[in-house]
Amino acid sequence: MKSLLGKRYILREENPYCVKCYDSLYSNTCEDCKKPIACDNKDLSHKDRHWHEACFHCFQCKQSLVDKPFAAKDDQLLCTDCYSNEYSSKCHECKKTIMPGTRKMEHKGSSWHETCFICHRCQQPMGTKSFIPKENENYCVPCYEKQFAMHCVQCKKAITTGGVTYRDQPWHKECFLCTGCKNPLAGQRFTSRDEFPYCLDCFCSLYAKKCAGCSNPISGLGGTKYISFEERQWHNDCFNCKKCSISLVGRGFLTERDDILCSQCGKDL
Repeated sequence: MKSLLGKRYILREENPYCVKCYDSLYSNTCEDCKKPIACDNKDLSHKDRHWHEACFHCFQCKQSLVDKPFAAKDDQLLCTDCYSNEYSSKCHECKKTIMPGTRKMEHKGSSWHETCFICHRCQQPMGTKSFIPKENENYCVPCYEKQFAMHCVQCKKAITTGGVTYRDQPWHKECFLCTGCKNPLAGQRFTSRDEFPYCLDCFCSLYAKKCAGCSNPISGLGGTKYISFEERQWHNDCFNCKKCSISLVGRGFLTERDDILCSQCGKDL
């Protein structure tokens, strides 16, 4: 134990050390020159790594990084110019480097300065707003709707997703309604009358003839088979002999007043 009387010393956890012992025990090793950073020198650190002030420089151009902005890449420190030239992306619009730390927009592998990412139609920056790409150009939603979107014939507003085409005209799904009951027709079977769409229930209720047998409407839609005779109609399943109930489809028959009879029952009369 050497006396520290009259000599420089350093306290660590209230214990005194001479400069030589302190440096030997506690000084950090410089990342660049691999020598200890003595207590008399500035110790510059970044993410638990340490440098002498003179060793704290750009890996590429060797310029000092002391009090300057820098970036790290694969444990190498680079000034902003070297980092930009080596690694920074170029703006798709102005072709200039997008400097580290500045906000940028990215879409399908391309990058833009925030101020360069603009709508092709109105030329206003889109920032984080929704946009729609079309033919290698980007549009804000209002401009896209004005220039490209179809408009619903019912509400006149733009159709941006989905939609229904009826008689070569576009409709929102929620606007394409039955003329009678106003229920949505999108995805449902429907028919038309005088160019107006109707669900099957409304069409049958309003316009279909009634079966002379069961009195239910005969829609004639979807392959429904029916028999027509003297301005009356029957479902195929309802066209039966009034007396013996045998089906008369494809058979000869007779009429007695308003009744339809098979040939045999008609002869019996």
